[in-house]
Amino acid sequence: MLGQDLTAHLEACHQVVPADLPEVDITVPRVIERTVHSTHPDVVIHAAAFTAVDDCERYPEKAFLVNAQGTRHVALACRQARIPMLYISTDYVFDGEKPAPYVESDRPSPINIYGQSKLEGERHVIELVERSWIVRTSWLFGPQGKNFVKTVLNMAQRGESLRVVNDQVGAPTYTMDLAEMLRRIVEKGGPGIYHVTNQGYCSWYEFAREVVRQAGLRQAEVSPIPTSAAGRLARRPRNSRLENARLRAEGLDISPPWQDALRRYLMREAQVKG
Repeated sequence: MLGQDLTAHLEACHQVVPADLPEVDITVPRVIERTVHSTHPDVVIHAAAFTAVDDCERYPEKAFLVNAQGTRHVALACRQARIPMLYISTDYVFDGEKPAPYVESDRPSPINIYGQSKLEGERHVIELVERSWIVRTSWLFGPQGKNFVKTVLNMAQRGESLRVVNDQVGAPTYTMDLAEMLRRIVEKGGPGIYHVTNQGYCSWYEFAREVVRQAGLRQAEVSPIPTSAAGRLARRPRNSRLENARLRAEGLDISPPWQDALRRYLMREAQVKG
């Protein structure tokens, strides 16, 4: 999802060379080396990942192969070619026990395989790449691929009742807004770790309520449930709030509130459907 939206956004102002499966597999070192060598980009933005959180628990070897070792392969190729690298990471590197939003300097402590594998990827980037940016984000939705907003809309339009977790809090983030912030970081930001989200926080339940409200589906039934009733395999952090402190410190501005991002996303979807 993010890679496609990032490509579409950046093509307006940069030459972009997309690299994706099946042609480019980050788990195969020689393929990554060949790709970086043949394209010789000014910067590599590494957004590939195994992001199915519950499947990461079922298949931990695959999670670490893709998210950790795959990232190491990309980092090594960038190091050898002396090319800067931006790595997309996640709020799930934190355990969610902090009572306030997480800042970039907070110590990670992931509670699931997905978070552990992404954190290991972060460490490879920091260790291997001379100039790098690590961008942690959360709760993505966008035009391409599956996401929470599409799921809520489809269920509500079919008249299905929704039971949504109300004890996990985070920041919904629009991929197109994230893409713009990534552009600013690469062009103007100093190296290091950034937290990048749309502004404001909510629970998944509050997010779902706002989706159906903005979509005009007020008849949709949305009920809150605890995480314990969701039947998910992987543990989730209760607090996924990320403070965008580094963006402010660098003078790079911040993204608009998530409610505004949702409005623009829904308008875009309506225009696409005609």
